[in-house]
Amino acid sequence: MRDPDRLTLVLGGARSGKSAHAESLVTAHPAPWTYVATAQAHDDEMQARIGVHQARRATGWHTLEAPLDLVAALAVLPGDRPLLLDCLTLWLSNLMLAERDIEAESAGLLRLLAARPGPSVVVSNEVGFGIVPDNALARRFRDAAGRLNQQTAAAADAVILVVAGLPMKVK
Repeated sequence: MRDPDRLTLVLGGARSGKSAHAESLVTAHPAPWTYVATAQAHDDEMQARIGVHQARRATGWHTLEAPLDLVAALAVLPGDRPLLLDCLTLWLSNLMLAERDIEAESAGLLRLLAARPGPSVVVSNEVGFGIVPDNALARRFRDAAGRLNQQTAAAADAVILVVAGLPMKVK
């Protein structure tokens, strides 16, 4: 029988507590856990943000950095190991900046996540609650993030929205 929460999407705004909540969902399973990080430290501020995430994780985590080739990185991981993917929107921005095929990459990721037998928790920013951005690139990103979040939510067994540190089950 399939785990009812095999694939969980955790959405929220910036600094909403979504990553900490996602980590707690993964650590509810026995270690070892895999943390797949999509962030890139292009400046000191981003390095500090990454450092906060790293410091919060206890022993038992294996970290894999996959800012672009996410599907290839996930394909070689043990399928039964609990997995945290943080985050889809950083990965999406990396794809956009590298001028990669977002639809093809997203479809490949969703196929891989659907095939994983172990628990997977995916973090993403909900960027659609704000105003319409004033430039074409930001609007393209917002729209692509909305589509990717919808596709991931449709495939997910559970969807949780985190607001001000409070998780709310949506699906």
